[in-house]
Formats: sequence, C-alpha cells, structure tokens
Amino acid sequence: MTDRRAIEVLDGDAARRWVDAAVAGLESARERIDALNVYPVPDGDTGTNLHLTLLQAQRDLHDLDAGASLARISDTVARGALMGARGNSGIITSQLLRGWADELAESAADAADAERARAAFARADAQAWAAVEEPVEGTMLSVTRAAAAGADRAGPALADVVTAALEGARTALARTTEQLPALRDAGVVDAGGCGVVVLIEALVSVVTGEAPAGLSEAETRPPAEPLALAAETGCHGATPDGPAFEVMFLLDAADDEVPPLRRTLAGLGDSLVVVGGAGLWHVHVHTDDVGAAVEAGIETGRPHQLRVTHFASAAAGGHGPPRDGVGVVAWAAGAGLAETFRGSGVVPVTDAAGRRASTAEVLAAVRDAGTRAVVVLPNDPDTLAVAQAAAGAAREEGLRVTVVPTRAQVQGLAAAAVHDPDADLDDDVVAMTAAAGATRHGAVTVAARDAITMAGRCAVGDVLGVVDGDFAVIGSDLTEVAADVLSRLLSGGGELVTLVTGQDCPADLTDVLTARVLDQRREVEVVVLDGGQPRYPLLVGVE
Repeated sequence: MTDRRAIEVLDGDAARRWVDAAVAGLESARERIDALNVYPVPDGDTGTNLHLTLLQAQRDLHDLDAGASLARISDTVARGALMGARGNSGIITSQLLRGWADELAESAADAADAERARAAFARADAQAWAAVEEPVEGTMLSVTRAAAAGADRAGPALADVVTAALEGARTALARTTEQLPALRDAGVVDAGGCGVVVLIEALVSVVTGEAPAGLSEAETRPPAEPLALAAETGCHGATPDGPAFEVMFLLDAADDEVPPLRRTLAGLGDSLVVVGGAGLWHVHVHTDDVGAAVEAGIETGRPHQLRVTHFASAAAGGHGPPRDGVGVVAWAAGAGLAETFRGSGVVPVTDAAGRRASTAEVLAAVRDAGTRAVVVLPNDPDTLAVAQAAAGAAREEGLRVTVVPTRAQVQGLAAAAVHDPDADLDDDVVAMTAAAGATRHGAVTVAARDAITMAGRCAVGDVLGVVDGDFAVIGSDLTEVAADVLSRLLSGGGELVTLVTGQDCPADLTDVLTARVLDQRREVEVVVLDGGQPRYPLLVGVE
C-alpha cells in the first residue's frame, strides 16, 4: 500500500532491526522524554529508564546466534527487557514485548504476517494492562490500547497494521494531556506514552523502509515550570503523605505463587507492577515499609537484584553531596581484577559469571564513586557504548563524567596506575588515556565452536591467541600460543609485562612465560596478577 520497500512479514532479521531502531530512537529522544516526566513521580528519568531497558534487550539479542528463530529472538528481547527494566515505564514496556513474544511463539511460521502482528498488538496491550494493579487512563497504557485498536481496524498488509497502530498511538498520546490532572497542569503529554510511540515508530520504519520522523516538538513540549512542579509535590515528586521508597527486584517464583504476592504488596503501597512469567518476575512497588515488601518476596520465592530508592535521597542526589576530586569506575572481568582495581582506589563493576557490565550497573558505580568528576574505564569494546550511555545519564544528574575508551583489562590497569584523585579532571584524563594507549594487549582463549578468524579456520578446542583485539594465532598448546602472543607484543619493545591469570590458567604457565621473557630481555619487568576472569586463561599487557 505504501512504499515499494515495505516488507510483507516480520522475520528474525527485521525483528533485530526493530530493536536496534528502537534503541536508537530512545537514545535520541531520551532527554526530551525525561523532561516530560511529571507522573506518577516527576523524577525526570522515564526516557533514561526506557533507553536502559531496551539497551539490555539489545545486548542480549546481540549474544544470540545469527540463525535464531523469530520466536527465540522475540523471547530473548522480552526477557532481556525484563532483566534490564528500570522504573514503571521500563517494566510495562518489558510486558508489552512479552506479549509480542508470547503471540509469535504460537505461530508455526518463522515470520509474522499482518494478522499475527494485529494479534500481537492486542495481546501486548492486554498483558500490559493486566500487569498494573491499578491501571490509569492517560498513561502509556492508554497509548498501547489505542495502538491495538488502530491495528485491529487496519487494512490487510503488514504496513497497514503497523502504520495504523502508530497513528492510533500518536492520537492517544495527544489526549493524555487532558486525561490526567498532573499532565494537564504541566501542559505535557505522558512521558511513558512517548516511549510507546518511539517503539512503534521504530517498527514502522523497519516494515515500510521509511526513516522515522521522531517525536514532534508539540509532543515533547516540556513543562513551563518543571522545578516548581516538582517542588509542589514534595521530595522527588512524591506527595508529602505518599510512600517514601521505590522497591524493585527480580523474583524467581512459581507462576501460581504470584497472585498472593500481588495482594500482599497492594496492601503495602501503590504504583504496583508485577510482570514476567515462566518462573521469572520483575516486581516494582512504592512503599513506606521496605522490609515488609522484601519479606513478601522471600516468602514467595527468591528475590535478587534488589534496588531501593528513597525518594528524598534521590532528589538530593542519592548519595549526599559529592566531594571534590576525581573518581574512577572500571569494568572488571573477574574477582581478582576487581580487587586490584579496588586497591588502586577504583570502583569496580564486576559479575561472578564474567558477564559484561550493564548501563545501570555502571551508572550506579559512578554514583558510588561519590566525587563531582568521574572517569569511566570500559576495558572492553562492547562495554564502551554502555559506559557512554551511563556517562550521559550521570551528566544529567550534574556530574562531570568522561569515558576513557580502554579496550582491554590491562589497558584499564595501566590507566588506573597513573590516576591522581586530586588532579584536575582534564589532566587526569590525559594521563590515563596516554597510559592506556601505550599498553599493547593480548589474550589466550579456547575456541568454543568452529569458526573463521583473522588467523584462519579454527575448530572446537583450538587455542586462540589474541593480539590487540584480533585473533592472530591458532594452535593446540596453550603455553606455546601464549608465548607466541607475548613475543608478538614485545616485538615493538616494552619495559613492563603484565600477566593476568584466569580461572582456567595452568599452574605453571606464568612461570614458564616469565622465564622465557627474562632469558631474552633481562631489562623487562614481569608482573603476575590473579584476575579470576572466565573464558580467558591469560590476559597479557605490554607497556
């Protein structure tokens, strides 16, 4: 009906592009959506929460095999959004994506046509409304309902369905201003509803091939007096007699145990949202009794990733007034690396399983640094975008944050070694950047599957040597491959070699490598650290 570039079905590749487009759209609109955030709490973070939620879904999707089915892709996206959900808006969005995933899982075809998309809009809307204990018109739920209604009335093509859904969502978004007193008083549309529009517009761009127009100026006109609005309603926007805390946690629990939990939490506060399924749930509630809320979770199942926000503290910055000086945050690939960073005065972000840091985890660490200026060391190419997103969110809170683009753990160690907490931020960044840039890096790992690398074809079990981010060596003996990597790194000179052992490092490997280095280069100093990182028995740095 529209553009000849329009696709007729949504397959796995299109679904991946939808997620990428949604993340890009939310990143572009994040600050404007934040400025609209006056309901239910005017805390100015809805855009950021939505972006972080979809960013986690995107990260999980990038780890999925290229040939994954549409059902598996959509399930991964929904689960990733659930795990990374931030705030009410993020949780509801994760439930919308779960509705899509559940609908697509029932299709025998590995693609969604117009009728399946129509059903997915309806199912997503129904599940989102069901997740909220006390749904309110004039919120993002009104926008999802209008999108589903538009899709239901649309023509027979997939482009018809998604375009009509977008038109319905935009119309409903404009109406939210008059549906809620808080929005009417501020003269704004609902912030969460804006996120729904961005999400659907990203889908339209993938289906029709047309570039998204983005949110209009009329849709994102901010409150005339945002600070006055926040002040009128008390700390962090909460009403003076309203709940003082936001409690969020993931919960491993049987599905039939959740209804009693809902009833218990409903009696403890408001803004209750419980979403998920298949044994994993995300719980969000505003309450004065944090202990009772957590105990309810413990009685139901296993709560984890607990986050408690005191609205008054959050309004003041969450950790009290930041002190002068420069703090450093670094992603650590293992427990030993985390301890090494900590010993250098760095706040490490780490995970026992070696998973890369999330944007929310980096942002929390930036806050924990407690300084007005913070340097972030991603120490990994794939963590760089996460660090930059966290830095952007921290700047919105008034902090000075700079990301030094370290691409390896050993570069982060070199940067941390020259950090001066009392220096000017710019001077500290220059010194740390120079130290990281002067550090060549390598690693040794074992192939988990057959693949084509820069060094040639490898098979499962082959030992792979990495030099400055590229696979450069393939062999069968871990010691010999490690020696080859070290030799290549030292070929350009060097005074200090750092060997970081991982979980599967042979006991004598560093002794053998140290002896070989000192036999040929007695002027070189060798330092051995227990990093504890998984998957890479050895990391190597040469300065």
